[in-house]
Amino acid sequence: MRGFILNIRKAKNEDIIVTTLSDSKVQSYYRFFGARHSILQVGNLIDFQVQESKKSFMPQIRKITHISFPWLFSSSPLMIWQEFIQLFEPHLKERTTIDNFYFELLLKIAKRWDKQNPKRLAVESYIEILSYEHRVRNNPLCFICQTSLNNQITLIRAYIPTHPQCVRAKPFDKRKIFEFFRSKSTIYLEDVEVDELYAVLLKGF
Repeated sequence: MRGFILNIRKAKNEDIIVTTLSDSKVQSYYRFFGARHSILQVGNLIDFQVQESKKSFMPQIRKITHISFPWLFSSSPLMIWQEFIQLFEPHLKERTTIDNFYFELLLKIAKRWDKQNPKRLAVESYIEILSYEHRVRNNPLCFICQTSLNNQITLIRAYIPTHPQCVRAKPFDKRKIFEFFRSKSTIYLEDVEVDELYAVLLKGF
């Protein structure tokens, strides 16, 4: 089985609990002496086996193999990757099964993470997820006051548009943002705009 590590939590002694996203579910596993294994890091893609145990309250993760990417040893791309991937556990943890869309999306961008601007990839993936979940709000009305949006808008969590006077946040050009919603591409956005979109992204899905 393959999965991306979404979270690692300490258990007793040197044991840990590892939460992974596979192509069909988000699942937590128990790892004995896991703190000794530096291979286990949030964001890693691993191949592993699962062993059910009547003595344990959750299945055990065993025979772990790390699937590497070239950028894993570069601090800035790795930090952005870990920030982004940690959003998935709180978003998906209540679902018993999930579509392979999320795993395949992460796998796709992981292969491109060192070839493009990581923040742009994260922002484009974020809007792709919102679109897949039918949550893109390109409504001409402000989410807060329900009156018409002007040329300048702000965005709150999940890229929901509002008036700048309703929410104190960085304003965006409405035309450019709605085009971004449509195309799911940041090609026409400046780096500073992508940075601001990334900051909104970090608030979660």
